[in-house]
Amino acid sequence: MGFLFGLFIGIAVSIGLVVSFARYSNVRSTRRAELAKTIAAFARMTVQDSRKLLPGDFYPSWVLNWLNLELEKIWPYVNEAASELIRSSVEPVLEQYTPAMIASLKFSKLTLGTSNSLNPIWNEHFEFVVEDVSTQHLTVRVFDDEGVGSSQLIGAAQVPLNELEPGKVKDIWLKLVKDLVVQRDTKNRGQVQLELLYCPLGKESGYKNPFNANYSLTILEKVLKPESEDSDATDVKSSQSPKKTDVIVRGVLSVTVVAAEDLPAVDFMGKADPFVVITLKKSEAKSKTRVVPDSLNPVWNQTFDFVVEDALHDLLILEVWDHDKFGKDKIGRVIMTLTRVMLEGEFQEWYALDGAKSGKLCIHLKWTPRLKLRDAS
Repeated sequence: MGFLFGLFIGIAVSIGLVVSFARYSNVRSTRRAELAKTIAAFARMTVQDSRKLLPGDFYPSWVLNWLNLELEKIWPYVNEAASELIRSSVEPVLEQYTPAMIASLKFSKLTLGTSNSLNPIWNEHFEFVVEDVSTQHLTVRVFDDEGVGSSQLIGAAQVPLNELEPGKVKDIWLKLVKDLVVQRDTKNRGQVQLELLYCPLGKESGYKNPFNANYSLTILEKVLKPESEDSDATDVKSSQSPKKTDVIVRGVLSVTVVAAEDLPAVDFMGKADPFVVITLKKSEAKSKTRVVPDSLNPVWNQTFDFVVEDALHDLLILEVWDHDKFGKDKIGRVIMTLTRVMLEGEFQEWYALDGAKSGKLCIHLKWTPRLKLRDAS
């Protein structure tokens, strides 16, 4: 009798455990399905949907600008903390579903990505074959890629190629508009900075193209190279343009920060205490000038030398800051590649400050080439 009673209790308990586990799994599955539906609904949201949820009256432009600036500052720390939290929460769950043949399943790298930027830097190089420089235009369209659905057009710009001087680098800022044909749009869509270099095809042109693979050859390599490979006037259809990564140019860049004019006032006395931070983006080398107190037209005349390992892929960034006892405020910046100084060797130019209400910066650049190498790969 005791045996039968124990057997009955065991069967009942087993059935109860199976039913409880099945019910728990069902509830868990339902919750996960509901969560997946919610996430999918958020993923399908567009910019227009978010604007309906939060009308423009609730977030004026100055609030958005302030939030973007603050988010850009704290994003690296939020990214690190949130990524670690997600890692510690998700990895134990993954371990429960890891197949027996796999010892463990962990994240090798986890990041939330980069924050949205209203001042992006690309530094990407593209080459196009020009059929008729007198009639053709270069058109640039900037899109907003949200990762979901089709990208939205921010604005477009166009520059006639007949404005380009052969062999000369042209650095221009183009105002973005909604429609290139009917330009009735008064909305500020920003600007895009381009650096253009037009090199006519053919050996007789005499213009140097620093992105040509031959540009990075040493004198000895040029002598040893067969003549059949040394022609610039090859058939465009059968030959492929060398990638920018195939060319490596080394040298010393001398940057002289000469002066600035018409800087905007940033303190209550209508003055500023400006200084300039010089940065090579790829190598992350930095230098800065001295602080000129109480001046909107400072003169520095300071020279800084940078060893550049890959001139074609680096960017020179000059940021003008205002020194303050309680910190520093950014006034504006100038961004440029090293293409022009590589071609001309030395030049001095005034540049308008990007991001500033007014002001321009005078800099003198000098390029001293060193051993020129090719990427063996």
